[in-house]
Amino acid sequence: MAELTDGPFPPGRYELLVVGSGPGALQLAYSLRALGIEHAVISEDPAPGGMFRRWPIFQRMLSWTKPFAEHERGSTAYERYDWNSLLADEESSRAIMPSVMDGTSYFPSRPEMERGLVSFAERTGLKVRYGCRWEETRKLEGGDFALETTDGEYRAPTVVFAVGVAQPWRPAVLADKDVQQYGDMRPAESYRDRRVFIAGKQNSGFEIASGLLPWARQIVLASPSPAQLSVATRSLVGVRARYVQPYEDWALAGGVVILDASIESVEREGGVFHVTTKSAHEDHPRHFEVDDLIAATGFVCPLRDLPDLGVATFGQSRLPAQTPFWRSVTMDGIYFAGTIMQGSQGLRKHGIPSNSGAVQGYRYNARVLARHIAEEKFGKKRTRRSLRPDAVVPYLLAEASRGPELWHQRSYLARVVSIDASEGIADEGIQPLAHFVDDVQGPDAVAIALEANGKEDPYPNVYIRQRGAVREQRLAPADPLLDYQQDLYVRQLSSILTPILARDLTRATQ
Repeated sequence: MAELTDGPFPPGRYELLVVGSGPGALQLAYSLRALGIEHAVISEDPAPGGMFRRWPIFQRMLSWTKPFAEHERGSTAYERYDWNSLLADEESSRAIMPSVMDGTSYFPSRPEMERGLVSFAERTGLKVRYGCRWEETRKLEGGDFALETTDGEYRAPTVVFAVGVAQPWRPAVLADKDVQQYGDMRPAESYRDRRVFIAGKQNSGFEIASGLLPWARQIVLASPSPAQLSVATRSLVGVRARYVQPYEDWALAGGVVILDASIESVEREGGVFHVTTKSAHEDHPRHFEVDDLIAATGFVCPLRDLPDLGVATFGQSRLPAQTPFWRSVTMDGIYFAGTIMQGSQGLRKHGIPSNSGAVQGYRYNARVLARHIAEEKFGKKRTRRSLRPDAVVPYLLAEASRGPELWHQRSYLARVVSIDASEGIADEGIQPLAHFVDDVQGPDAVAIALEANGKEDPYPNVYIRQRGAVREQRLAPADPLLDYQQDLYVRQLSSILTPILARDLTRATQ
């Protein structure tokens, strides 16, 4: 009993409960505390880090942190070059990742990523009740949720789950117990001179292939859909450039085979797998004899009994369906943070999703969510900064050029400025773009977002909400130097906003 009462956040009732201790939970807890919101944090892990305590299996991140950039380390503009540090107000807790990396790569190793998250929790003094496993959930009369844990029962009217999308999934055709799974593989050298079949051609499949290139005799990657490279879409959609070596080996006949084919059957005979594939482009199946079969077929959310409680999910990953502010669409009081936030899909302009599945995206979501919860659940109104009419255009263009939220969450997060004839012009902060577009009953306002169409350099897009209608207008052309404060853009944005701001300009001079 002493351990239960001595640790932080013993079982009991809280106004707000956060489940998890990965980067999403840590960022949210920090942001809530900065807003003065009382909350408790519990986690089944023994220390900070979440999935980065275990993965990626080949120990090198996909996301970069560049120690040297054109902006000062620790500045807001530097965040564009540092995809892995969490966000803090105090200088000592900003841009932690460059300080824990050994300089051999600007892609942190997994231990470096874990060390950076531990350092953030220690430097900011975040409190988490570790070793407390959430097991069951109930909805109580009166509106509270009850979470049964290994330490006892927690009750709260608002719960944020930041438990990752980290539970490997495999289709029934790969159900054989000897089929290996991402996260449960042997050491790379144990695949020496073996034939390896990898089911899946997303990042996890290509990561495995890259790690086994020095060892395996042959590698086959197969899935029904063609592999898409992120460099072709100018976004994080598709296989990242770090993992394209297997793709090149396939193109140059270097012992890698890449197939657009489904896996029809798997049989095991002795120490050999017999894998049959079928392609829509061929009139006959193909048969492979391989020594190892590895499932790299994606991950699901470990939501436990939340779907039974009424939380709607969708897709193979069983992501919870969410509002633009990351609340369950079917269960008021339940929110999500971290990589699960990708379940709030946004506008998906040009078919390109958000970066909410990665740290550099959901760290900004967490700050927006904290402000939203503070307003909606605790009645804490945000402090809005007033703007002069002649400051609006330069401010929005500066945000498009250097605002990290817009850079990392293109077509997803936007800087919003409200325009009210009686209250004047005010900075409304960063908001989900989908919320701004849907909120046609909201006050007149303008939002600016960075967007990408997979063909050009990123470009600013402006959304104007007036009298219950929303229209958008792109600023063109895209600039290869990514500087949107040039006279060309000033003239374009001024021509768009001058009619809207005219009444405030007139009033300001009276």
